[in-house]
Amino acid sequence: MSWNVSQLPSFAGRTALVTGANSGIGWQTALELARHGARVRLGSRDAGRGVAAVRRIREQLPAADVELVRLDLASLASIEAVAEAWDGPLHLLVNNAGVMAPPNLRKTTDGFELQFGTNHLGHFALTGRLLPALLAAGASGDSARVVTVSSLLHRGGRPGPLRGELDAGYSPQRAYADSKLANLLFAFELQRRAGSHAAPLTSTAAHPGLAQTNLMLSPDGLGANALMRGVRHSVGRLMFQPAAAGAHPTLYAAGVAAPGSYSGPQWPGGMRGPAGPARPSRTAQDPRLAAELWDLSEELTGVRYPWS
Repeated sequence: MSWNVSQLPSFAGRTALVTGANSGIGWQTALELARHGARVRLGSRDAGRGVAAVRRIREQLPAADVELVRLDLASLASIEAVAEAWDGPLHLLVNNAGVMAPPNLRKTTDGFELQFGTNHLGHFALTGRLLPALLAAGASGDSARVVTVSSLLHRGGRPGPLRGELDAGYSPQRAYADSKLANLLFAFELQRRAGSHAAPLTSTAAHPGLAQTNLMLSPDGLGANALMRGVRHSVGRLMFQPAAAGAHPTLYAAGVAAPGSYSGPQWPGGMRGPAGPARPSRTAQDPRLAAELWDLSEELTGVRYPWS
């Protein structure tokens, strides 16, 4: 029997933070978590869009406990400020925000290539900074979980850049694939390290298949290309599933997926269909590469995970 979002367990009494929650899959994820009783904090870099996203959820769910968290994953200082201001346990962290294929090389506030810096390093740092809140939720008897959103395109990612080897030139598509491979390696390594420390934390990963989101419209990414904006508005409506359906693998990973698992659409090719187990690439399952990426991420961000 296919899983559907009505089977999502109750999140009553639990707090969730969803990054990139002002639109698309992030917003749909936040909406469903709120519908199932969670206190939801919507991470958004843009205050205006974040406030509008909170308002749209309250229009559908007037009793929902939803608030905006100003968060810029391209800034380690912003990430640290969010963590320092966080109050109370955190039961669910959804690492969803992302930048996709800006045509020209761009960098984060801290000098990292924008996609690797935002999609991976930003979430690595955020998870590490919020680890005490996650462990506090787990210690109280409630399960704490981290869901990291990857992509089918992780299969094009290369080990070299994730070991810190300098890349020759900038390719938007290669850099995006590398960052999505990093997301999966991180999610699997987080589960391994939580297990080795006997920490009350579960890590899972998911991908949305092909979904209609603002990722292709963002001026930080593909949206900088007028042709790609046109594809998103025309052909994309025929090829891509709605953002609500694209959020289902993330919700499946947040609610019922096994520790250390990868979830995605179940129809051939993994592009559409109901949520369930997905198959990561062989490279994504390489524990040595994952450990090397972890060490590099600690070095670049200055964040070390306080397991004790």
